[in-house]
Amino acid sequence: MASLLPVPEVSMPLVLNLSSSPSLWTLFTVNRPLLYKQRRKIQSSFPLLTTMAVHTQGGLSISSLNTHELAPKREKIELETDAISILNERIRRDHGKKEATRPVMDSQEADKYIQMVKEQQQKGLEKLKGYRENKEGGVFSYKVDPYTLRSGDYVVHKKVGVGRFVGIKFDVRKASTEPIEYVFIEYADGMAKLPVKQASRMLYRYNLPNETKKPRALSKLNDTSVWERRKTKGKVAIQKMVVDLMELYLHRLKQKRSPYPTSPAMAEFAAQFLYEPTPDQKQAFIDVEKDLTERETPMDRLICGDVGFGKTEVALRAIFCVVSAGKQAMVLAPTIVLAKQHFDVISERFSKYPSIKVGLLSRFQRFGVKQKEKIASFKTSVDVLTLSATPIPRTLYLALTGFRDASLISTPPPERVPIRTCLSAFGKEKVIVAIQYELDRGGQVFYVLPRIKGLEEVMDFLEQSFPDVDIAIAHGKQYSKQLEETMEKFAQGEIKILICTNIVESGLDIQNANTIIIQDVQLFGLAQLYQLRGRVGRADKEAYAYLFYPDKSLLSDQAMERLAALEECRELGQGFQLAERDMGIRGFGTIFGEQQTGDVGNVGIDLFFEMLFESLSRVEEHRVVSVPYQSVQIDININPRLPSEYINYLENPMETIIEAEKAAEKDIWSLMQFTENLRRQYGKEPYSMGILLKKLYVRRMAADLGIIRIYASGKMVGMKTNMSKGVFKLMTDSMISDVYRNSLLFEEDRIKAELLLELPREQLLNWIFQCLAELHASLPALIKY
Repeated sequence: MASLLPVPEVSMPLVLNLSSSPSLWTLFTVNRPLLYKQRRKIQSSFPLLTTMAVHTQGGLSISSLNTHELAPKREKIELETDAISILNERIRRDHGKKEATRPVMDSQEADKYIQMVKEQQQKGLEKLKGYRENKEGGVFSYKVDPYTLRSGDYVVHKKVGVGRFVGIKFDVRKASTEPIEYVFIEYADGMAKLPVKQASRMLYRYNLPNETKKPRALSKLNDTSVWERRKTKGKVAIQKMVVDLMELYLHRLKQKRSPYPTSPAMAEFAAQFLYEPTPDQKQAFIDVEKDLTERETPMDRLICGDVGFGKTEVALRAIFCVVSAGKQAMVLAPTIVLAKQHFDVISERFSKYPSIKVGLLSRFQRFGVKQKEKIASFKTSVDVLTLSATPIPRTLYLALTGFRDASLISTPPPERVPIRTCLSAFGKEKVIVAIQYELDRGGQVFYVLPRIKGLEEVMDFLEQSFPDVDIAIAHGKQYSKQLEETMEKFAQGEIKILICTNIVESGLDIQNANTIIIQDVQLFGLAQLYQLRGRVGRADKEAYAYLFYPDKSLLSDQAMERLAALEECRELGQGFQLAERDMGIRGFGTIFGEQQTGDVGNVGIDLFFEMLFESLSRVEEHRVVSVPYQSVQIDININPRLPSEYINYLENPMETIIEAEKAAEKDIWSLMQFTENLRRQYGKEPYSMGILLKKLYVRRMAADLGIIRIYASGKMVGMKTNMSKGVFKLMTDSMISDVYRNSLLFEEDRIKAELLLELPREQLLNWIFQCLAELHASLPALIKY
């Protein structure tokens, strides 16, 4: 990675109540034939046999099994498959890391922050999706215009599911003589037709976030249950994602730093800018200045603007604000070439301020998401400003959801003209003609290949074709000094043709280079191609980008779609739109460590996004309010007695039970840890102890779910709760078992279940345990403040 450091002289960082539990004494049988000291002595003599100890009338006997066997195989299998173990595994998976990092806040504070989240989401929509004029109920629409579809395209009907678009043609309705246009869609069990107006309200493109564009299967017209399940699964996944985003955002809002002071010197620094800022650029200046000088939370803003639209000037003003307050700033660039260019620009711009020192630190290594996150993790209070012409799907996703501040610079500078883009099969004559045209008008040429291998071959070809022209090679594996000298000569105009890899992709500004030739374009990403094309056309001279592929028959469908998108986005200021297309083509990537491909694949990206924005706009409706553990009442008369052999086996039985209750009172994570530690120390608990643990789990899960009382009457189980009907629906939608889902009803302030028959008390407890475990599994998708 490469980094650039404008550094001032001052070095400071920038960027136990048992009301519903059995009495302790009733848990134990009276017979205690073995003293604690005797048991400890036997245990120390046979350290590997603790789980093999069995109680007999004469005291303790040891089985004659191999001393290396800690437990019978049957007991091990039970330990792996019993209900408590399954629940513990889910708790560990869903809550382990998250519980430790979730910000602690009271409900009043949470209300304020949730409102801020909603405002952020609205800003994200207004600023980044303003070009989409079609709005329904305040939610931006991702529906497709049927007239833009091609035969064979996959589409999603919101109520029916995934189908294949066949075409549009006129047909006559029954009891009518006037023909109207219908959209015809093929499904797994037949053909559907619907009026164009209806189709425009219900259809979405089915784009997948991976290489294949074909869905697993088409939906059925006569059985929409499979589609409804897929849509529900997608909805729950989206809700979990929203909560993850919110928790991350709330955590950032909890970080505090003093606002940076404003000073007249900032206006003087801004006056040094040689150009008249565009309206969008002015707004970006205002946004960033407010982030730094008016807020107490660290800045995390995306500046999305086309190549050459003035993003760097936004960064320079932010740097000046920070360093003039006695802080440090770090500029991270993806390549040494760009780092050197930024170093030169910033050194010149800050030359009038001798107290601000600028340094350059670089090495050959491009950096990605992991490296950026590691840098950001050094200091959670660091202000972050990200500049991008085509933000990667991950960054764009955060901006679209509004959980990241964003400013969009879409107005081109007055002197900028669109870049003429030519896409065709490779031919040496085409290359020679293109280069000769640029040389004849006194310009310079970039010649870009996807790999280092092949650079020398192109060099030989061009030296033969242009024997009197200075030509050089540049790539990331050259020595630093050699690469620096080559780039300096190209910038000064001494080298006329630069043969290079995509090391020149990011931000490089050579005013006199106005032709770029990109060979084997099918091997580049869409955003890469857009960035490379942006290396030319930085002045008022018309620029040309020649994109060559070997043979169309060798291109994948995805490569063809990528190139078509690039051709469509020829006008200035379309980097954001292109990034969105890129997201549709190659997907979101990894977001917060979770692969979302399967969730998006259920419904397609466009419907996924619409569901996402709907979920965001109703975020406060999916809030669960827990109740204190001690306030939960379980009106089921079940008081198990522990067998004497297990009591003898426990080091301190009464203290163990008290610890279990304390763990349950604290939280589900503590109860899970207690249970697993107990099993590691003493082996699988007897049946009665399992019942006791399940009762603790039931009470703990009920508290987390906002359930204050559980009772039974005949075949009916009732649970009095504070949850809303919307929360109940999301919980039941996410339940795996149809048995529990179909048995539950929500009535006013309680959940009711009608069982097929009246169960014995212990079986009833098991049923409640399993039912609550499934409801509890939905908590990651709910706001818990």
